[in-house]
Amino acid sequence: MQDAKEEVRARLNIEDVIGEYVQLKRAGRNFKGLSPFTSERTPSFTVSPEKHIWHDFSSGKGGDVFSFVMEVEGLDFRAALEQLARKAGVDLSQYDSRHDGELAKRKKRALEANELAARYFQQNLLKNPHALDYVLQKRRFTKEILSTFRIGYAPDTGDSLVRLLEQRGFTKKELSEAGLVNRFGGDLFRGRVMIPLMDAGGRVIGFTGRILEDDPKAPKYLNTPQTVIYDKSRHVFGLSQAKESIRRGDGAVVVEGNLDVVASHMAGVDQVVATAGTAMTEYHLKALSRLSHNVKLAFDADKAGLAATERALPIAQVVGVNLTIVSLPGEAKDPDELIQKDPNLWREAIDNSQPVVDWILDQYQQREDLTTAAGKRSFTSAALTVIRGLSDVVEQEHYQARVAQMTATSLDTIKQKQQVGGIDEVKQLKPVKAQKSESSVEQANHQDNLLAVSLIDAPVQDMFRHLKTDIFGGQAQRDVADYLAKNSGKVVSDTPKELQNHDTYVKILLLKAESRYGDWSDNDRYFEAARLLRQVTVEHKKDQKIVLTNELRSAEESGDEAEAHRLRGELNRLIKEISRGK
Repeated sequence: MQDAKEEVRARLNIEDVIGEYVQLKRAGRNFKGLSPFTSERTPSFTVSPEKHIWHDFSSGKGGDVFSFVMEVEGLDFRAALEQLARKAGVDLSQYDSRHDGELAKRKKRALEANELAARYFQQNLLKNPHALDYVLQKRRFTKEILSTFRIGYAPDTGDSLVRLLEQRGFTKKELSEAGLVNRFGGDLFRGRVMIPLMDAGGRVIGFTGRILEDDPKAPKYLNTPQTVIYDKSRHVFGLSQAKESIRRGDGAVVVEGNLDVVASHMAGVDQVVATAGTAMTEYHLKALSRLSHNVKLAFDADKAGLAATERALPIAQVVGVNLTIVSLPGEAKDPDELIQKDPNLWREAIDNSQPVVDWILDQYQQREDLTTAAGKRSFTSAALTVIRGLSDVVEQEHYQARVAQMTATSLDTIKQKQQVGGIDEVKQLKPVKAQKSESSVEQANHQDNLLAVSLIDAPVQDMFRHLKTDIFGGQAQRDVADYLAKNSGKVVSDTPKELQNHDTYVKILLLKAESRYGDWSDNDRYFEAARLLRQVTVEHKKDQKIVLTNELRSAEESGDEAEAHRLRGELNRLIKEISRGK
């Protein structure tokens, strides 16, 4: 079930799942809230979207999204996986080990069916004068662009594609899984210009169909539903055609419509791609970040476009993408319309893109009357929510100053409002079903803290060179200590390959190191590590004392005086070491 687990993890944002149980607020790159497991008053519960983990400093608990649901719902792993799979829309039956080969075969057949469909649509475009007139005259597509994007036409005949593919040996079930049939078993796409949806490697995984003549009774665009090979939350349209331009020019432009991408490529602006509408996801940005960390959004400047941009900003912060916004001049409603008017205007709009936060603030300003107290209150509340999500404090202060200037308010007042946070709407949280525990986890915390500070401080790691790792309580802790002993002098920022079996635990240690020791000086970290090492050593010896005491009692009860004498000597030596704090 590892593949299923990773699929569920990829589709869910850990902060959204945990946010249903814990009131979270952004704190730099992470989120913080009050522990659901203890009665703390100061937030120490931390969620890292970047590392996909959580850690509760008050109780010592931590892990991934699955372990959190297991804790708060009192479930075992399988039940937690099933609950999260339902939320993510993942069919776990596809990942049953008995069906692994079957799933691979189903995906292969779906790809074959879509490839044949694309060829069929291309051939039908050449045979249909009305469709050819639409793409060549009305849309002004060149033959080269038709070939590059493999644009075709689905005839309005009912089931011609289905009959063709059935003749090629495909079953109705296979065609349904490929997303090519409607609920009546006929062709899903009829009387439409067909734009294939391709993965990054250029394989056809689905289609967008555009109706030739606008009809209020029919949707303008019809898209392939989610299938075993197509997931709109992951697909970046045009990536296979744009990836070289994005890499070469170190920048990508994201638009809303697939035909906007086609029109832009036809105008010679090739670094343009699209998502499904404006639903930007972490997966979209991660796919683009592999080619460039500079992404420009050309969404509509309406409420939907503004909301999409607001959602994209924190994702970009996590992924490490630099976002800017492309605004269309004049009355152009989309890039396609602007390109039809003058391709140079589209190029200029891209070149004049605006930093994302500046654009958002301008949009907020247009919606509020900043000459009134109410307008200033609404504007600053919305603006500071965005600014609070920025990970860099210098960038935060820059935009705090801009908000102060826009509202004719002092910078100190703006900072005070951001610090206070305003009055937030109380969110109805799900109850935590697991029993809350105030039990002590001090000993484990000392060991974790020692390992955490050591991972990010090379000089501290020298302490591990001759250290006996049996002083650590768990296998994961001992393995991390062994790694530090063998690799001292190397600061760790991500899970090393030697510790991949303990990936979640290492990420928790790194989160703890960042949260607790990231701002400490080198001297302070070194002395803290030395203190923790003494503490861990003493705690280990206290545990040994309990073991020796029990063994001595057993030896005395059995009459083994020689063994009892030896154990008394070890016990006395250990007691002296403990009393001296060694």
